[in-house]
Amino acid sequence: MTPPLYQVDAFTSQIFSGNPAAVCLLDAWIGDRQLQSIARENNLSETAFLVRQGEGFDLRWFTPTTEVALCGHATLASAFVLFTCRNWPAEEIRFQTRTSGQLIVSRRGDLLEMDFPARPAHELTAPAGLAEALEVSPVAVLGSAEDILVVLESEKAVREVRPDFPALERVDCRGAIVTAGGTRSDFVSRFFAPRVGVPEDPVTGSAHCVLIPYWAKVLGKKELHALQVSKRGGELFCVDAGERVKISGRAVLYLEGTINI
Repeated sequence: MTPPLYQVDAFTSQIFSGNPAAVCLLDAWIGDRQLQSIARENNLSETAFLVRQGEGFDLRWFTPTTEVALCGHATLASAFVLFTCRNWPAEEIRFQTRTSGQLIVSRRGDLLEMDFPARPAHELTAPAGLAEALEVSPVAVLGSAEDILVVLESEKAVREVRPDFPALERVDCRGAIVTAGGTRSDFVSRFFAPRVGVPEDPVTGSAHCVLIPYWAKVLGKKELHALQVSKRGGELFCVDAGERVKISGRAVLYLEGTINI
């Protein structure tokens, strides 16, 4: 088998920034161990696998170490590949996922808009060792479906976070979303998930399913401009739509080819 493989930088319009994702198009599903081996070989934070089903696609996401329930940047990258490289004729693409239901990505000018489930934060007693692993003094710590939301006092504090990754890997959470109000945007964030093989994710669409409801309530507005202030950086345009969130961004192609499996 020689399925096509693309590598796309998501949530950016400039190569070598945003969040790189691999997109692999399959004729039919292969074994989970083989999917995981491909993701490990790619060694990117996410590899998306697509199989055509009727008028849409089945979609799954893998980090180098595990399958995940939801991934924003690899979904954006998948839609970009279908629209730009595979000449998808419609203005939207429907993805069916195993754990997050149906996801729709639409073209909006030069942006791709993802329709995702909202994951509002809730009150939580901070897990033992979290603040020490992040080396921060949080304003608030909240829970979500998978991750911990850690609110800091300023954008500067978010940019200066230097986690102790072995210590963070021992904290009882999939990942830590660190956030604060922004100076050039409504809010900023970073995302750390060493437990699933991603010490720091450059730009994390799924984290914004938590961030958008939180900041929409804090700021009293539905439309939000977000920056993820990792080393590579990324830009997201967000809308709070109640039980859903709209997350828009740009993407750029880095490479395309085939793999031998």
